[in-house]
Amino acid sequence: MTTRQRPAHQLGMTKVLGNLLAMLLVTAAASATLWPSYQSRAFIVMVAGGFVLGATVAILGARFRWPAWLVILVTILGFGVVGVPLAVPARAVNGVLPTVEGVQELAMAVVLGWKQLVTIALPVGDYQALLVPALILVLVSTVIGLTVALRSAHGELAVLAPVGLFIAGIALGPSSVARPVELGLGFLVLLLSWLLWFRWRRRVGATRLVAAQSARTIESLSDRRLAAARRLVSAAAIIALAIAAGTAASLAVPPAGARDVVRSHVQQPFNPNDYASPLSGFRSYLQSPTVDDTLLRVTGLPTGERLRLATLDSYDGVVFAAGGEAGAARSETGSADSGSFTRLPYRLDQSAVDGQEVVLQVEVLGYTGVWVPGAGQLEQVVFGGDTAVARSDSFYYNDVGGSAAVIGGLTRGDRYESRSVVPESTGDLATALPGSAVLAPIAVPDGMLAALEEAQQAGDTPGEQLQAMLDDLLTRGYISHGVGTDEPVSRSGHGADRMTQLFTDVPMLGDEEQYAVAAAILARSLGFPARVVLGFAPDAAADPEGAVAVTGADVTAWIEVQTALDGWVMIDPNPAFREVPAKQPDDPSVVSRPQSVLPPPVVDIEDPRDTPPPDTTVEDPPAPIDPLLALLFAVLQIVGWSGLALLVLLSPLLVVVAIKTRRRYLRRSRGTAGERIGGGWREFADTVTDFNGVAAVGTTRAELAASVGGTPALGGTPPVVFAELVDRAVFAPDTPSNADADRVWASVGALRRSLAVEHTRRDRLRALLSLRSLGRYAGGKKPSRSEGAR
Repeated sequence: MTTRQRPAHQLGMTKVLGNLLAMLLVTAAASATLWPSYQSRAFIVMVAGGFVLGATVAILGARFRWPAWLVILVTILGFGVVGVPLAVPARAVNGVLPTVEGVQELAMAVVLGWKQLVTIALPVGDYQALLVPALILVLVSTVIGLTVALRSAHGELAVLAPVGLFIAGIALGPSSVARPVELGLGFLVLLLSWLLWFRWRRRVGATRLVAAQSARTIESLSDRRLAAARRLVSAAAIIALAIAAGTAASLAVPPAGARDVVRSHVQQPFNPNDYASPLSGFRSYLQSPTVDDTLLRVTGLPTGERLRLATLDSYDGVVFAAGGEAGAARSETGSADSGSFTRLPYRLDQSAVDGQEVVLQVEVLGYTGVWVPGAGQLEQVVFGGDTAVARSDSFYYNDVGGSAAVIGGLTRGDRYESRSVVPESTGDLATALPGSAVLAPIAVPDGMLAALEEAQQAGDTPGEQLQAMLDDLLTRGYISHGVGTDEPVSRSGHGADRMTQLFTDVPMLGDEEQYAVAAAILARSLGFPARVVLGFAPDAAADPEGAVAVTGADVTAWIEVQTALDGWVMIDPNPAFREVPAKQPDDPSVVSRPQSVLPPPVVDIEDPRDTPPPDTTVEDPPAPIDPLLALLFAVLQIVGWSGLALLVLLSPLLVVVAIKTRRRYLRRSRGTAGERIGGGWREFADTVTDFNGVAAVGTTRAELAASVGGTPALGGTPPVVFAELVDRAVFAPDTPSNADADRVWASVGALRRSLAVEHTRRDRLRALLSLRSLGRYAGGKKPSRSEGAR
């Protein structure tokens, strides 16, 4: 007596709910790797919505036995419906109804969002359409994982989908996160639990099948309880062993340094090395008429606070630059360097910075350049005016150095509001110890060695040596810009030869450019990470509206040194303005090697007053485009991106077609004549499976041919006759020839065309994209004699 088994399309409630719960848990754990990239409530809503949509599509597809192409199509349609509310909420009316702009951003983000996500500062929240990549990952993982779990004979393969989501979240995220080991162990435990559940269900199903076929009880109640207890203990032991092994591995080999993620290898659009060092044009701000021009109008700047323009930490003996190859500063985690500028999302978390929050409103007047003035560590910037969108899209920020830039440069009329945190001033430098920032060593110019040796007194602490060096500069140094007719000659530049001249001339004569560089070099030589900061120190009183006018005369430079206790500390190494004594004659007893004098980097010999500040060249605005042509370009752009996005989404269907085409080629061309004949039959059987939706496994060739029908094919060979032809070729004592194989494959082609003619165009498309026949046979495997009865 046999028992009717549940058809494959009827899903048990236990199977659906168990896999649904497991998929929910592993998806939540895998999505946690994306949390550092977003850190917003909108991300949680997006994950929940993406999982619900994916689970709904997978369960309906399993319940009604949808073919693969229909599952993919419904997934794409669902993505189009919920994509804007979940991934572009700012473009949805009341957070629900999508707008035309939202649909356009959604389509473009399918292709462009991935690169944008790895070229922007984290976290991004719900900024623009950057949630789209995460929605795609969650949705695709849920659909694939749950579909495999519910429909495949090897349901355990479903764990590969959340594993892919887990890896993608790490690859797209930051290079350093909190508690990576704990997250990985938790995810591993969930995966093992799901796999053990699959094993338990398979054993229970096999036991019930044997019991039903034998019509008797093969296990008593006590035996079943004992077996269940053993399985539970075994599962707990496996999970405990995995946790212990993972913990031991993390303790033995703890995570060192930063992760190697995608953003570490992406070329950022803004590279400071593409521009001349802003410090090389220091004195151009002090020349007429820039010296008296109002460059910026700033509201909200605290009294005595400075505007920082650029942070420079790389010195090659010629210029100080931002993030050059000579040694860019890295954060304490090693996650970013001072030369890596990324786009700024809606905000940056500066809660770790202990200081005063400052909100600045800046109006650009006479200033031009790529560097954006600001104060402290930036949290948020909002541009205004007609150029707001263009400036926002081209704004880049480096949080290590606190420098900001706009590709194309700021021009008169630009306005922006910045919110930042200015670190508090610190105490006595004499008790400070060097910080841990990684900076390349700097070769001290020959003329500065004596000053360095004088600062390094035996028995002094590093902080005391640093303080002695700064005191020496303040005592011996005099200020002269060398641009006025009443000022002593003072050469510009800060190359090694100019630094040597600064320390060998009597009196010591230079300006903020030379003294800041000298202090940074000496501080680095004493073991303190140090960098030069170029900016403005306005001393004008605020107007009745609280605005301060910043002129070219306010330009200055200072240094920041990193101490172990207080982080980066601002130090002004510049001497006070005072009368410069007459230059003393050279001491004839001192024989010094001649210095090779390098020309100043930015000096116009003919008329230095006409030299504009570096990096201030702004491209001429493009000529206006004809409105009709602009509309045509916009339409073509939308169509192009939409088409590319559709191609990406339909790529799984193309892969299915490619796999079947390759399988047919291998069966027809590889192996002996007998193997080719067997491959021809398997090709026909797979074609019938794809068209009829019933697997051919377990039926004989004659039975399968009879189920197809007796109508002759287009080539004149009925299916039953074709089955007999294959049987004779396989079981005949003589070895079949290549001619026999060619006849078989000719019949296969004719029968495939016959089946296509008998079905509608929709059925033919369904069969082309069906996954039912995939994995049933290896492409060139020769059928055994035992298979011949089939």
